[in-house]
Amino acid sequence: MKMRNRKRLQLFYDRFVGGDHVLILMTADPDAMASAMAAKRLLWRKVSSIALAHTNVIRRPDNLAMIRLLGIDLQHVDDIHIEDYSRFVLLDSQPSHHEFFEGLTFDVIIDHHPDTAPAAGFKDIRPSYGATATLMTEYLRAARIKPSKKLATALFHGIKTDTRNFERQTQIEDVVAFQYLFRYANIPLARHIEKADLQMNFLKYFRRAIDDRRLRKGKMFVHLGAVHNPDICVLVAEFFMRIDTVQWSIVSGVCDKRLTVVFRNDGLRRNAGQVAHESFGAFGSAGGHRTMARGELPLATLPETVDTRDTRKFTNWLIQRVQKRADAR
Repeated sequence: MKMRNRKRLQLFYDRFVGGDHVLILMTADPDAMASAMAAKRLLWRKVSSIALAHTNVIRRPDNLAMIRLLGIDLQHVDDIHIEDYSRFVLLDSQPSHHEFFEGLTFDVIIDHHPDTAPAAGFKDIRPSYGATATLMTEYLRAARIKPSKKLATALFHGIKTDTRNFERQTQIEDVVAFQYLFRYANIPLARHIEKADLQMNFLKYFRRAIDDRRLRKGKMFVHLGAVHNPDICVLVAEFFMRIDTVQWSIVSGVCDKRLTVVFRNDGLRRNAGQVAHESFGAFGSAGGHRTMARGELPLATLPETVDTRDTRKFTNWLIQRVQKRADAR
């Protein structure tokens, strides 16, 4: 394993020369940002400049806290000039995942998602790994680079997040990397980033959820109406799963002319992904995993009789779409 990692590291370094200006691209989330920090550290003093850029709009409070507390210097792709860079690195993603990536020729691609056979000067795609941060930790160790506290904290948090505290697919390499990073990470800081999922203006949605909640046979249904960030639905759904009698939590909200429906359950003989697909797949993208799922539905695809602005009537429609399908699982 050590020999293979040293070989991969050398192939990675072979793609660069001292005069290069490197752009590291990603769809920003904890795993991607941590991996980008590691790649930047690997290339430190080996190239002329390194910049980090992301394609998505970063809204989640925990991700914003990670950027702020760890001092991650990021730019949105709309604010960069591609012609300023001579080398391109893609981390925790592949070109087919975003139209912006498809327009570039990458020198390096490192990822842990299913292999779509992308073209690159050097690529290291290992779908069996739980996080790209694990791969990048192996690169750092092969280079004999001891991570700084901030870098170790970022990688530690990235692995925790993408493996969902090792509840999702992982393998022994993820555990080994996690144990290694534990020596150097600031654990209280990592915990603070992980828990920083609320902003003051989110509280009104929790009040609305508590006031309008509907409990049916262990299933909590909530429609939040208009939200400024669909991730609020995730926070509310996970909040209700903390109640001992709640087996399912189904929370919906509307943002940018799209209806988001978030599913959470306790994992006992129920498949949230199948229920989401059967309930809402006819109206848009819907699916997920056994315990968590999501539907993203353009409002234009919903039946004309469905009014997302009427909380009571819409919640009735939500219950009608989900109740029997969830009971059958």
